[in-house]
Amino acid sequence: MKIEIKHRYLEKFIISDLKEKMVFIGGPRQVGKTTLSRVISEHYPDGATAYLNWDNKAHRRNILADNFAEDARLVIFDEIHKYHRWKNHLKGIFDVHRDRFHFLVTGSARLDVYRRGGDSLLGRYHYYRLHPFSVAELIGLPPPRRFSRTISPTEHSDSALAFQQLLRWGGFPEPLLRQYTKAALQRWQQERTELLIKDDIRDLESVRDLSALQILSDLLPAKVGSPLSLNALRGDLEVAHKTIAHWIDIFERMYFHFRIYPYTNKMARMLHKEPKLYLWDWSMVNKESARLENLVASHLLKFVHFWHDTAGYRTDLRYLRDFQGREVDFLVTLNNQPWFAVEVKTNDEEISPHLRYFSERLRIPHLYQVVSQSRVDFNKRSVRVISADKFLAALV
Repeated sequence: MKIEIKHRYLEKFIISDLKEKMVFIGGPRQVGKTTLSRVISEHYPDGATAYLNWDNKAHRRNILADNFAEDARLVIFDEIHKYHRWKNHLKGIFDVHRDRFHFLVTGSARLDVYRRGGDSLLGRYHYYRLHPFSVAELIGLPPPRRFSRTISPTEHSDSALAFQQLLRWGGFPEPLLRQYTKAALQRWQQERTELLIKDDIRDLESVRDLSALQILSDLLPAKVGSPLSLNALRGDLEVAHKTIAHWIDIFERMYFHFRIYPYTNKMARMLHKEPKLYLWDWSMVNKESARLENLVASHLLKFVHFWHDTAGYRTDLRYLRDFQGREVDFLVTLNNQPWFAVEVKTNDEEISPHLRYFSERLRIPHLYQVVSQSRVDFNKRSVRVISADKFLAALV
């Protein structure tokens, strides 16, 4: 399937929100934030856009001087979070110029939490998290227009191929759209990680031993899908527990990985509390079953972020595991109540007994067992066993 992408899934929502507030777009390095901002700029007549990147010395002077093009209507700030007073500065610019300009802010760090100090921007911006490509986006399905409590997987002729392409190349635009060889993909992964550590983290964080962060980035793909033990990592790197916890937080703020925490309610004392870790770039995960699980986790995270960021729904992604070893890979919640649970299997169509166990105790309305092979879709004991491509195409 030839991949042609003209629009990203958040485009129309961002354009609408720019009329009232600033819009922040966060996401991993090279996920397409700058490209998306330039596509959005095409909606402004006669190229009435000012693009300012903090990493460019001339642009930096213009940012600090509030010097924008006279005919600009949209002002794009890229990587401005690297300025230590960026929140105060943006607040002042927006309060003075909000009637004249629209403001779009992009960055490869969590702009909603990064550098909490300074004046609050609360009420002045909407925050979006841009995710890698998913099955639905790759085959050109538009995002849903309205929220529904029912997930409705349907057949699509291109979903199986899109799923295989994403499983092989990941969801980042460059390797996916160019369909890199294995060697080219590995080089791209290595270069992206090095830039993340040597540029972004070096500019934003006080970490002396960057080589240790490189080693940590090499260790994390093998940890995907399992409860994350900081003590084990601490031993591998021979550093203090506080240090490894800080480094893990840094990588999460920089969108290298994300953690999924266990769902807690009245069963809280029965459940493990360690989070599970997944990578934003699942192509870095070598083990087949772990890569499949990571791909599904990324799709589900994109789904819950989409409904939270575009419509304010309290959706979240969790997992279930008790001290007897019973586990369900994912639980999607709505208003902190179970919505649907997902168990991921490579080839096993036998129903997971853990799905039924947790469903009875937590009253989970919908149960899915997602398998890698195509053309699977049947119901058994209230569990829908379904091909990954078909299930994922029903998300965002």
